[in-house]
Amino acid sequence: MENSTFPPYFNLTMFVNIGNYRYPAFVLCLLLYAFIVLANLVVIVLISREKTLHEPMYIFIMCLSINSLYGSAGFFFRFLRDLLSDTHLIPRTACFTQIYVIYTYASYELTLLGIMAYDRYVAICQPLNYHNKITSKMVSKLIAFAWIYPGFSVAACVHLASSLPLCGNKIPKVFCANWPVVKLSCVSTVINNLVGMFVSTSTVFLPLAFVMYTYIRILLLCRKRSAGFKSKVIQNCLPHIVTFVNYAITVFCDVALSRINLEALNPFLAIILSLEFVVIPPIVNPLVYGLKLPKIRKCVLNMLSCSERTSEEK
Repeated sequence: MENSTFPPYFNLTMFVNIGNYRYPAFVLCLLLYAFIVLANLVVIVLISREKTLHEPMYIFIMCLSINSLYGSAGFFFRFLRDLLSDTHLIPRTACFTQIYVIYTYASYELTLLGIMAYDRYVAICQPLNYHNKITSKMVSKLIAFAWIYPGFSVAACVHLASSLPLCGNKIPKVFCANWPVVKLSCVSTVINNLVGMFVSTSTVFLPLAFVMYTYIRILLLCRKRSAGFKSKVIQNCLPHIVTFVNYAITVFCDVALSRINLEALNPFLAIILSLEFVVIPPIVNPLVYGLKLPKIRKCVLNMLSCSERTSEEK
C-alpha cells in the first residue's frame, strides 16, 4: 500500500472565500466561546457548591455543562486558529482526535438527555418509587453508562475510518468529521457503514425514541390530572424539552449536511449551518436551565447579589 493513501494532513476546504471576514468572525467566535465557558462554569460551580442542588436532576444538568465544555474545547481551539491561518491543513492524528471528541460530545449529549428523561418519567409517573429507583448508586451507574458506551462505540468508528486507504485529503467542513473522511476511501466501506449505522442507532436514535416515549407517557398522565399538576410538570420538564428539541434539530441539520455537497452552497451559509451543531447547544443549555429552573435561578441571583454587596463594601 502506498503512503499517499494515508495522507499525513487533511485540508479543511470550507475556510476558502472567507477573506477579510476572518477577523470579525474570529472576534465573534472568541466571544461566543468565552460565553460558553463562563455560562457552563457558573452552572457547574453552583451545583457543586450548593447542597440544595445535590439532587439527581441537577447532577445530570451539571454533566451536560461538563460535556458542553468538553465538546466546545474540541472544536473552538482548532477553529479559532484556522480562522486566522492562511492554510487549513490539519495533521492526520489531530483530525481523528477531533472527530473522536466531537462525536463523543454529540453521543454524550443524547445519552444524558435520555437519562434525564428517565429521571423525569419516574419522578412524575412513579413518584412513590422515585427515591427507591433513583438512588445515588443508580445515578452513578447511569452517568457511567452515558460516558462509557459512547466512548467505546465512537472509538470503533474512528479506528475503522483511520484504517481506510484514502484517495484524497479534502474535507468540505470547518472541522474534521467521520463521514467526509470515509467518503474519501479508495476501497469498499461496507463495514464502516454497518458499524456507523449500529452506533448511530444505539447512541442517537434509541435515546431520541426513548425521550419521545417518556414524554408521551407523561402527557397521557397529565390528561387525567388537575391544572395545578400540569403546571408543575411543565415547569419541571420544559427546560429538558427545549434542550431536547434544540439538540434534535442541530443533529438533524448535521446529518443532512453530511449527505449533501456543501461546496455547492453559499460558503457563509454552509459554515453557519456547520457551526450550529457544536455552538448552539452549549450556549442554549445553561441559559435554559439557569432561567427556567427556580432553584438554579435563585442561586444565580443570590450569587450576583453577594458579589454586588462585596464590591460595595470595598
